[in-house]
Amino acid sequence: MSGPSPWVWLAIAGLLEAAWVILLKRSDGFTRLWWAGGCLVAMSASLWCMSQSLRVLPMGTVYAVWTGIGAACGLIWGIALEGEPLTAIRVMCVALILAGVAGLKIGG
Repeated sequence: MSGPSPWVWLAIAGLLEAAWVILLKRSDGFTRLWWAGGCLVAMSASLWCMSQSLRVLPMGTVYAVWTGIGAACGLIWGIALEGEPLTAIRVMCVALILAGVAGLKIGG
């Protein structure tokens, strides 16, 4: 596989996953067409980038890392910009997800 490493593709896919879920919220149930269209574009791009990482990395690792990035970014976005509550339990749960993701990377 030439080009960016599979881990770079996976990081991009994870960030795009966070982007599409933010756009999905903004689409208001797909009633706001520009936001909905952006969501579909980001979703497609995320899946394509994830497919590039799947050419080399194990499926379980890819899926766990992809969802971990999305969960962490979604939590941060929600707290910082959507007024969602910042509680110790929410932060601890996402930290556990990220620890698992790091463990998958280290355990390679």
